[in-house]
Amino acid sequence: MVLGASGGTGRAVVDVALRAGHAVTAVVRRADAIPPAPGLTVAVLPVLTGLASVVAGHHAIISALGASAPGPSTVCSGGIRAALLAMEETSVRRLVAVSAHGAAESRDRSLYSLLLWASVKHKMRDKEVMEALIRQSDVDWTIVRPPALKDTPATGGYRTGTDLRITVTSSVSRADLAEFLVGEAVRPAFLRQAPGIAA
Repeated sequence: MVLGASGGTGRAVVDVALRAGHAVTAVVRRADAIPPAPGLTVAVLPVLTGLASVVAGHHAIISALGASAPGPSTVCSGGIRAALLAMEETSVRRLVAVSAHGAAESRDRSLYSLLLWASVKHKMRDKEVMEALIRQSDVDWTIVRPPALKDTPATGGYRTGTDLRITVTSSVSRADLAEFLVGEAVRPAFLRQAPGIAA
């Protein structure tokens, strides 16, 4: 199941998962937010209530939630809170969530972190609340922290790790990020860890 499936990263996740032969449920706010495709079920939830009925029976949830509007936001934290409650009700264990480098303990005094927090501090605060909720849960989670995202083709040459060095020029394509997210959901390499990813 993909949360935030209509966004750039969410669409990439859906595409990668479908190409890999997975049955995918895309959770969206509007029925026209994502085109139909073989193997794809679209669940329209204007707000993430009643999520348990959608979560039931799934192997894993991939969250690509993110806010597009400026200013304070609870998109990530509110969505994950609803997802964790639904997972508890349905005994679904696996959660892979997209955060951002610069959140929680990856926030350092580097130029990258300073610029990020100066430009999108509200979004970063929301991601930090989301990360705290995930870490406090008992699900089998992985938090993935990319740097800047690009809408470029997959390269397959990305790097991952919990001690990855990120600079102001670091980036990764959404397609590569999606490949990693889907792979991590199925074959965990970073269980209860928060790896970074970069090209």
